[in-house]
Amino acid sequence: MQEGEQIASKLVKSKLAACVNILPNVKSIYEWKGSIHNDDELLLFIKTIRDNESQVYDIIRDMHSYETPEIITLNIKNIDRKYADWLNSVVKTNHGKA
Repeated sequence: MQEGEQIASKLVKSKLAACVNILPNVKSIYEWKGSIHNDDELLLFIKTIRDNESQVYDIIRDMHSYETPEIITLNIKNIDRKYADWLNSVVKTNHGKA
C-alpha cells in the first residue's frame, strides 16, 4: 500500500495525473520465471491524458519494486464532458486533451 500511495502521490503532485484510485485486495495468480505465484496486490487507476502517458510509465517503472510492473493504457470511448474538463484543468498539458 505504501508503494502504491507513493506512486499515486508523485503523479498527482507533479500534475501528471488528476486522480489515482487505489484498489486494495487484488488477488493475482500468474506465472513468473517458471513458477506460479499467488499474490495480494493493489490496482491503481490513473486518470491522465495521452500526452502524459510516457512520463507516467517512466515514473511507475522507476518507483515500482517489481522488475516488470503491469502498466496498461485503456482507451476511453466516451467521457463525461464535465469530468474531462476537470481532468484537463488539473493535469499539466503540452497541447492534448482527454
